[in-house]
Amino acid sequence: MAKILTLTLNPALDLTVELTSLRLGEVNRSEELHVHAAGKGINVAQVLADLGHELTVAGFLGNDNSDRFDALFAERGFIDAFVRVPGETRRNIKLAETGGRITDVNGAGPQVSDEHQQVLFERLEQIAPGHDVVIVAGSLPRGVSPQWLQALLERLVALGLKVVLDTSGAALRAGLATQPWLIKPNTDELTEVLGEAVVSLEDQARVAAQLRARGIEHVVISQGAQGVNWFSGAGAWQALPPTIDIASTVGAGDSLLAGMVHGLLTGDEAAHTLRKATAIAAMAVMQIGFGIRDHDELERLESGVCVRALEEQ
Repeated sequence: MAKILTLTLNPALDLTVELTSLRLGEVNRSEELHVHAAGKGINVAQVLADLGHELTVAGFLGNDNSDRFDALFAERGFIDAFVRVPGETRRNIKLAETGGRITDVNGAGPQVSDEHQQVLFERLEQIAPGHDVVIVAGSLPRGVSPQWLQALLERLVALGLKVVLDTSGAALRAGLATQPWLIKPNTDELTEVLGEAVVSLEDQARVAAQLRARGIEHVVISQGAQGVNWFSGAGAWQALPPTIDIASTVGAGDSLLAGMVHGLLTGDEAAHTLRKATAIAAMAVMQIGFGIRDHDELERLESGVCVRALEEQ
C-alpha cells in the first residue's frame, strides 16, 4: 500500500455530546460524551490506516494537552511529525441530537509563532519526499497566514509530490493558486471562494473545467446527502449515497476524501473508487468517531451507492 503524509495545521479535541434534543437557554442533559483526538487530516489518516496504508501525521499540537493525540498515534502506528507549540490544542464541542442534527462550537486554536512555522516548514521539506501523496486538510490556526500555506504548498508541489487540499475560505483561495493534484470543496466552500453560485450540475461542470485548466487534476465537489460529483481529465462521475440512519455528520467529508485518495493510489476503476469512497462517508455518518469499523458493513453500503457517468459538459 501507499505511504501517505497528512498535514493538520489546526487539530482539535472533539467533545461530542449526545442528547435527544437541544433546548436553547435551558438545562440540557447529555446521554453520552465522547472525546476524540481529531482534526481533518488526522481523521483522514485514520480511515486510510484502516484501508491498509502507512501514515505520517504532521502539523501543530499544543504542548499542554497532547496526551490523547500521543495515545492515538501510538495506537494507530502513525509516524508522528507534529511540531509541539506552547499552549493547548483547541477543543471543539459537537452537540449531536437524535435524528442527526449537529451543532458545532469550534475553538480558535493556539497562537503559532513564526519560529514554529519555520520548524514545520523545514521538517516537511525533509520528510515529505518519499511519500506517495501529501494531504493538507483543515483550517489555519492563529498566526498562520494563507500566504504561508501557499508557500508551503508551492514547495511541496516543487518537490514533485501529489498534493491533496481540503480547506476553505482564504486558505482554499491561496491553495488553488498552487495547482494541487486534488481538491475536495463542498458547494458552499467553492461558492465562497469563487464568488459565484456553484449549485447546479452545469455550474459545477463549468467551474471544474476552469479549475482543471489551471492544473488541478481532480475536482471532487461534495454535497452531503445530495451526493458527490467528481470531475477529472478522464471523465466525470456522480455518486448518490444510500439511505441511512444519521448519528453524526462529523468526519463524513474526511472519510470521503480518504476513500478517493485510496482508490486513486491503488488504481481502482473510477466508478468503484467513487462508490467505495461514498460508502465510507456513509459509514462515517452512521457512527460517532472515525475509521472503518466493519468491512462487511462497508460492502453492504457500497451496494446501495448509485454511481453514474456524467455527460461531457
